[in-house]
Parts: sequence; C-alpha cells; structure tokens
Amino acid sequence: MKNNGWARRDLAALWHPCTQMKDHEQFPPIPIKRAQGVWLEDYDGKRYLDAISSWWVNLFGHCNPRINAALREQLDRLEHVLLAGFTHEPAILLAERLIQLAPKGLARCFYADSGSAAMEIAMKMSYHYWRNLGRANKTRFITLANGYHGETLGALSVGNVALYKETYAPLLMPAISVASPDCFYREPGESCAEYSRRMFIPMEQALEKHAAETCAVIVEPLVQCAGGMRMYDPVYLALLREACDRHGVHLIADEVAVGFGRTGKMFACEHAAIAPDFLCLGKGLTGGYLPLSAVLTTDEIYQAFYGGYATLRAFLHSHSYTGNALACRAALAALDIFEQDKVLENNQMLARAMHDVSARFTHHLHVAEVRQTGMILAIEMTKDKASRTPYPWQERRGLTAARHALSQGVLLRPLGDVIYFMPPYVITAEEIAHMAETARQGIILATRD
Repeated sequence: MKNNGWARRDLAALWHPCTQMKDHEQFPPIPIKRAQGVWLEDYDGKRYLDAISSWWVNLFGHCNPRINAALREQLDRLEHVLLAGFTHEPAILLAERLIQLAPKGLARCFYADSGSAAMEIAMKMSYHYWRNLGRANKTRFITLANGYHGETLGALSVGNVALYKETYAPLLMPAISVASPDCFYREPGESCAEYSRRMFIPMEQALEKHAAETCAVIVEPLVQCAGGMRMYDPVYLALLREACDRHGVHLIADEVAVGFGRTGKMFACEHAAIAPDFLCLGKGLTGGYLPLSAVLTTDEIYQAFYGGYATLRAFLHSHSYTGNALACRAALAALDIFEQDKVLENNQMLARAMHDVSARFTHHLHVAEVRQTGMILAIEMTKDKASRTPYPWQERRGLTAARHALSQGVLLRPLGDVIYFMPPYVITAEEIAHMAETARQGIILATRD
C-alpha cells in the first residue's frame, strides 16, 4: 500500500496530537514505513531527515543496532512486572546509573511513563514533603513566564504557554508566575548573563513574598523549549539555587527536553554547577525507543516519607507500567552508548557545525535572532527585524517553511515562527548543511510578502 492508502485509513480512525485535524484535508499525514539513523522513509520511498529527533526523543538514530540488540535480549527474559512489591535488574541498574550521573546529592529514583507524569510526581512529592514536616500551608508553585511542563492538568497549571493553557484555565490550580530571564528581550549591548542576572530580581521578590506558602520553584534549565526555544544564562540557575535554599523552597528542574546532552553537558543544571531538589527526566532517556521518565530526588526528601504504615506518610503514586523492564533496558543501552562513544565530546564538534551553518540566517531581513545552546539551534522569524515585531500568528509563516522542508526531504516542526534544529546525535556535518540550507530556502519562501 502506498502513502495515499495509509493516509486515508489513518484519517478514518486516528486523532493526532497537537493537530488541527482539518489541516489534513489539504496536507495528509505522512505514513512512515521504516527508519534508519537520521532518516525516515515513507511508503512511496521518499526519505526525510529527522531534524527534530521525532519530538526531541531520539538521541542515537532510528533502529540503532545496539539498542535493538539490548531489547531483543530483554524480550526473552522479562517484558514487565509490577514494581510494587517486586523489582527487576534493569530498573535497579538504571536507577543506580542515573544517580551516579546526576548532580551530586540526588540519591533516589522514582519512575513514570512521560514527562508530564514526572512533573506531576515532583510537584506531589514536594507538597507532600512539606505536609509530612507539618508545613501543610505550603501548597503553591512559582514558575517562569513562557515555561512549559506538560499537558496533564497539574503540569499544565505550572506552565505558561497560552496556546496550551488558556482553554483549560478553569480546570487548573493557580500558580505564581514570574518574568522569564529569556535573553531574546535583553537590551542592545547587554550580555545574556547580565540580562539573566537582572531578571532574577522578580524571582527574588516573589520568593520574599510567597516563600511561606510555596512548595517549589519550577524551571526548564537554560532553554524554554515549547515556548519557542528561548534561552537564558546559567547564572540564573546559580542565583535561583541559592535563593531557594535561603527561603526554604524546593527547586524542581524540568530537564525532560534538555537532559541527556542536549545542552552540551549530560544535564543542563551542570552548566551552573547546581543540584536541584527534584530532577525530572524523560524523552531521550530511552534513546527515543519507549516511554519512560524518572524523578531523581534527595535522600532527605525520601526520608520524610519513610515510617511505619500507620503513620500514613507513604507516597501513594503509581503507574501500571512504572519501571517497565523493556524501557529500562533501552535506557541502559542508551547510557552505554554515551559512555562508550564519548558522545558529549563528539557533540561539541556537531554543535560547532550547527553554529557554522547558522551564519546563513543571521543577516536575513526577517530573522530577528539565531540562538544556540549545545545541540539546540533556533531561528526566529519576525515581521520587522529592528523592532522584533512578530508576524500575525494567523499567517502561519513557520508552517510555510516546514511544508517547503518536507518537500525537500527534511522534517521540521516549527514552534510558531521559530524554526529550530534538535537532531539526533548521529547526524553528520553534511546532513547538518543540508538541513540548514533547506531551512534557509523555507524561510525565504515564508517571509515573502
């Protein structure tokens, strides 16, 4: 069966995520038959370079032979067993390795199945910790403007991207929102570090005012991904860690998107040499193979839940597939690749190649900013470069660029009018050049009046 046949069957049965389904009347979904490395192939034989790692999850390429082999071996041993009252080797080994890799002080691992679930767990743990200590008045969370932490109701409550949140506002708990250190708004001549330091003032003021009622501050370290790949300086994280300690508030680091080498280090918090109280991980954890997330926390927080059954202090949160053996085995294989292939060192060369091609966009009349953190590069289109006036969102300029890229065999999925690259770590310099040139042509088409 060819693309058209599968697309017709799809549209008769499926409802796709983050999609206005009516769009598919004009642009049917593309059915993928197979994939290898950075390339996807449809049923008509056309190939597409996966420039966004299939929604930021794929680290080492599709159908990676080492992860495939690990999963085949695990399939013959154990596919899944409940993690309540039972345990298994992959879950234990993965928890040990994550703790070893994580910033110092994180000593316990709690598994879930998605980034949103990890956020819900961290929020519940933080609140429950304070409750177990007799501080039940601490019920609120401080978050950054333009932040995104998932789409379940708790995670959505602490996010601040209106596109996802506004419709469901009546269902959500109120959070305290603080201006973002997003360096897109820095003054001419002001460094990102200076701006991020200046923008810490609103956070300090919020902590001074609300610390007594606040469980935790929640941030995406360094890159607000779903908010348009907006970036800020590590100095903000260092200031935040100190302030949270001083005010007696937890720090939750949402590294679901930015963890596992995306920013140039294994975890983004390492750029500021800090350890959060909760580290939320997901997406690339299994190399893009299976849904798995994890919350790492401290032994101090763990001990606040430890006690006799009658104390009712236990953390009663669960998912049926918590610590799934296959997912944990895929994650272990991914960590093996990090260790054996010196991935972070190799990514430095790939990041330089991405930086080199960014010069193609810098002087474009309708590109307001090109920004990069490690293996994440974003190009922001605007109607007016000098004033940074955005295009009306209804014009969907980013979609025009993305449609052109697909026609040329490159998968991009812009965030509004922000074109970004977040490719698998197995991409080559030549593929980076092809990806960038295709995006450049798309931006030219998208910004024509």
